Amino acid sequence: MSDFENQDSKNGFSMKLWRGERMCLLGFDVDQPEPDFVGFAIECRSPGSAEFFPLRNRLAFSYDTPVPEAVTGARKFLSTNAPFQKFRWVHFPFEPKPGGYTYRATKMHMPQDGKLVAGTAIELQISLDSVTYHDFLDVGFTRNFASSQAYAERYHNRPDIIPNLADDGLSFQKVSEDVYDWLGFEAYDLIFQFLKEAVADPSVELDVFAYDLNEPDIVAQLERLGPRLRAVIDDSKGHGNDDSAESQAVERLRASAGANQVKRTHFKNLQHHKVFIAKRQGQPFKVLAGSTNFSFRGLYIQANNVLVFYAPEVAELFGKVFDTAFANPSAFTSDELASKWYLVLTQGNPPVHLCFSPHKSSNLSLNPVRGAIDQAASSVLYSVAFLNQIKSGPTKDALDRLMTRPVFSYGVVDSRGNLEVKKPDGSTGLVDFAYLAKTAPEPFKSEWSGGKGINVHHKFVVTDFSLPSAKVFTGSSNLAPSGEEKNGDHLIMIEDRKIATGYAIEALRIFDHLHFRSRMRDALKGPKKGKATAADKLTLRKPTAISGKAAWFEWYYVANSQRERDRKLFSR
Repeated sequence: MSDFENQDSKNGFSMKLWRGERMCLLGFDVDQPEPDFVGFAIECRSPGSAEFFPLRNRLAFSYDTPVPEAVTGARKFLSTNAPFQKFRWVHFPFEPKPGGYTYRATKMHMPQDGKLVAGTAIELQISLDSVTYHDFLDVGFTRNFASSQAYAERYHNRPDIIPNLADDGLSFQKVSEDVYDWLGFEAYDLIFQFLKEAVADPSVELDVFAYDLNEPDIVAQLERLGPRLRAVIDDSKGHGNDDSAESQAVERLRASAGANQVKRTHFKNLQHHKVFIAKRQGQPFKVLAGSTNFSFRGLYIQANNVLVFYAPEVAELFGKVFDTAFANPSAFTSDELASKWYLVLTQGNPPVHLCFSPHKSSNLSLNPVRGAIDQAASSVLYSVAFLNQIKSGPTKDALDRLMTRPVFSYGVVDSRGNLEVKKPDGSTGLVDFAYLAKTAPEPFKSEWSGGKGINVHHKFVVTDFSLPSAKVFTGSSNLAPSGEEKNGDHLIMIEDRKIATGYAIEALRIFDHLHFRSRMRDALKGPKKGKATAADKLTLRKPTAISGKAAWFEWYYVANSQRERDRKLFSR
C-alpha cells in the first residue's frame, strides 16, 4: 500500500483503490467470471464511522414504473441490491472528510431469478487526504456540479447564485448559503486560503496575474493588501472596456494599492495567466497557478483546477515572469524566460517542468505534449476546453492519432465541433458538455445550465498515469499554437504517478458524468429495428441462463477492445 493506491486479490477477484483529489477510483477484475456473476456491490465506511453504507447505482434489474420514469439519472438503487455492472467506479464523497476511507467490494451472483447471493469480498482502505504533497504541492478541482442532479437536489436548481452579466460581478450580492464553498470545492479552499494568509501576514507581498476578474470576495481580499499588492490584469477585447469588471477591479485596486502598482496588458492577444505569487522581502516562496479564473464562472460553474506550489524554486520562476511582464510585456517573447522549458528538482519531490509564453514558436511548448501522447503505452486521459477550436498543431494532431491507436483513452471537451467522438471499434472516445446539454433527456434537461458560457474549462493531458513514466500537462495554456505564440500563459509538466492519478480520476469523473447522459439520451430515443430497447439499455443484465441474452461482462473480455483495456488498466 502506498499513499495513493492500495490493492488486493482473492479467489481470482482483484480490487484496487486509487486516491484522487477528495475522491476515490475503485477498479476491479475477475479472472474467470462465473455464468451467474452480475456485478459488484460497493460499500464505504467513512472516517470516524462505525458502519458501512452501500454506494448507489442509477440502474436496477427491474422497476415498478416504466423505464423512462424509473431511471432518472439519480443514484437511488443500493448496489447491494443493484450491483454495478462496470469494472470501475469513481466515488465522490458528498461531504469529503480527512482520514482513511474503507471500501468493501463484493462479487454478486444471481443463481436464480430475483435472488442475489454475495460471493467473494475484499476490504481495503485509502486516505483521501486533501493535501497532495505536504510542503510542496497541493492540487484542487472545482466541483463542476451546477448542472447536475446533486445541485438540483441540494439547491433546487436556483439560478441566482451568479450575475447574468460577467461585468456585474463586482456589485453582485452573493447569496448567503454555502453554495459557493460547495461548488468551488477544493479550488475554492486553495484560492481563499492563499489570499487570507497573505492578508493576515504583513510581511507578505502578493503579485497577481488575472484574466477574468469579477469575483467580489477575491477583489475585496486584494484590496485589503494595500500597497503590498502588484497586479497585471488583462485588457484584451471586452476586458479593456471602461465598464468591464476587470476595469472596475483595476480602478479599485489602484485606489488601494497605488496607481503604479496595477498594470494592464494583453501581450499579443491575451494576458491569460491566473496566478498568485507570495513573497517575503522580495523573495517568492509560494505560487498559485492553473486554469481557474478568478471569476464566478471560473470557480462555481466550470470544471477547473488549481495548483499551489510551496516550493520557492517554482515560485521564483513565476516571480521572474511577473517582473518581466510588469516592466515590459511587449518584450516578453524575446526574453530568455520564453525560450525554453525550466526543470525544477527538489529533494524528495517529483520533477516539475515549466514553460512560459508567448514564445516565438509554439513547437517549444507543444512538442513535448505531442511526444507524450504519441509515446503513451497504456493510457491517455484529457480535458481540453477549446480543443474544437484548434484546427492544427502538435496537440490536435496527436489526439487525432490517438483515436486510432490501441491505447486506452477518454477525452472531455466543452464543445466537440467537428471532432471525432467514436473510436474505430465503436466505443465512445470523447464527450462534450455543450452537445449533451442540448440533447439530454429529463431530468437532465431541467437542470440549470449554469448561465451563458462554457462549463468545461480544464486544460490538461495525462499520459500513462499507472506507469513510472506518468506525466501531467496542465496550467493556463489552451494547448493551441495561436495561444502559445500570442498569449501570456504557463504550461506545467509534472512527472509523478500520484499527481497523474489525481488528474486521471478527474477526467474519468467528468467523462462518466457526461457519458451516462449520452447513454440515457440514446436509450430513450426509441429503438431502431432490430436494436435494443430503452428497457434493455437502462436495466441491469441478468445471467444468460435467466435472460437468454449475453452476459453483461462479455464485452470486457473481447481481446484488444477498449472495454478490455478499461478492465485491466484500473485494476492492476
